[in-house]
Amino acid sequence: MHTVVVGTSGVTASDVLAVARGGARVQLSEEAVAALAAAREIVDALAAKPEPVYGVSTGFGALATRHISPELRAQLQRNIVRSHAAGMGPRVEREVVRALMFLRLKTVCSGHTGVRPEVARTMADLLNAGITPVVHEYGSLGCSGDLAPLSHCALALMGEGDAEGPDGAVRPAADLLAEHGIQPVELREKEGLALLNGTDGMLGMLVMALADLDTLYRSADVTAALSLEALLGTDKVLAPELHAIRPHPGQAASAANMLAVLKGSGLTGHHQDDAPRVQDAYSVRCAPQVAGAGRDTMAHARLVAERELASAVDNPVVLPDGRVESNGNFHGAPVAYVLDFLAIAAADLGSIAERRTDRLLDKNRSHGLPPFLADDAGVDSGLMIAQYTQAALVSELKRLAVPASADSIPSSAMQEDHVSMGWSAARKLRTAVDNLTRVLAVELYAATRAIELREGLTPAPATQAVIDALREAGVQGPGPDRFLAPDLAAADAFVRDGRLLTAVETVTGPLR
Repeated sequence: MHTVVVGTSGVTASDVLAVARGGARVQLSEEAVAALAAAREIVDALAAKPEPVYGVSTGFGALATRHISPELRAQLQRNIVRSHAAGMGPRVEREVVRALMFLRLKTVCSGHTGVRPEVARTMADLLNAGITPVVHEYGSLGCSGDLAPLSHCALALMGEGDAEGPDGAVRPAADLLAEHGIQPVELREKEGLALLNGTDGMLGMLVMALADLDTLYRSADVTAALSLEALLGTDKVLAPELHAIRPHPGQAASAANMLAVLKGSGLTGHHQDDAPRVQDAYSVRCAPQVAGAGRDTMAHARLVAERELASAVDNPVVLPDGRVESNGNFHGAPVAYVLDFLAIAAADLGSIAERRTDRLLDKNRSHGLPPFLADDAGVDSGLMIAQYTQAALVSELKRLAVPASADSIPSSAMQEDHVSMGWSAARKLRTAVDNLTRVLAVELYAATRAIELREGLTPAPATQAVIDALREAGVQGPGPDRFLAPDLAAADAFVRDGRLLTAVETVTGPLR
């Protein structure tokens, strides 16, 4: 099995995906262990002094003014974990919790948190054993870190609370640790706080959303190209010289992908035949501009993610010169903003895809296709209600595009008086990505049916490869009305697991 080595300088997006989704093992580097030990010496020295140091010998948040005596400090660390593990609502997904745990371990290993090496090793042990703490939907305001989600993970390290075992069953964490020979940790000064105070949940979800959206944006170029073909549109608008004079890189990449898919098509260029058109509709002609803007938004979000992956987010932090300083780096604004930007872009991509689908089904705008792509319109309804479903998904995408990061709600007796809501932004983006996949699946379903109804015209080789693969996947072509939900579910799976791109790229080579 693949092993990810965690050092002091951060991790990559590929590392996060390998651990969260691929079940990769985690190992601490010698450099990380040395950094952990060195930082711990600093914390121990400060703990022995009579002067209070925030996070080491004081309370937390609005209670930071109280100096905690040495005999109560272990209890303080246990208490902060127990009291902050206050999440409610449904469980979040296993991959999200694994990403969150791994990214917290990444920060711990930076040597800026003051956590002992044995605590970091136990964090790695839980990941390697496939033990996933139960984390709930609600509990993070995205400031002072993803507090409740991280607290539920820290609780499992202590052998408390519930967790999911490698077999998928939820059981007491103490039992799971014992079965895997893992000794629960007894937290010391600063360690409880260090395990809770980071943007790890929202960052993990950002990394996974970017990976999913990378697939979906290329898939959207394919479905847009198929719709253009089905509508007998022109591919002249995709010429690279047109996009060079408005040099947005995402736009150029999207146009190039569409052009590659349409190469050799016998359907394009018929816009001057029976019902002449000077230009195709915006939803067809401007597909690269809309998808390209989303791609460029992704590029910015990826830059933010890379910076966060290289960061050590904690409060207070241990600095190389031995100081332990309070800071505001736990604020989730940088991550929250791009999570919201991505949700806006996803909504617009879904919206333009739905407009193309609707055009395919409307006999007044489809340039010769039967109403609703029905076999016997009137007797058959065709894809009428498939478009209703797609429209409902797009409407939900628009609601999900309302930014979470524009909100703030004060907490901790006004000590934490401005929060990012980054966790909420991440949670709704996951739903948006899920729904966008379904929207593109409906467009794919409609476009392939429409192309097959264009008798006497030969689609592009890449298009034919998609149609053949889709039919092999059990998605049926034109014909009388049938139970549509299974076809739509199969089309969704075809987009979701990457088979759409695989089919295209066997002809075109890798898309951009």
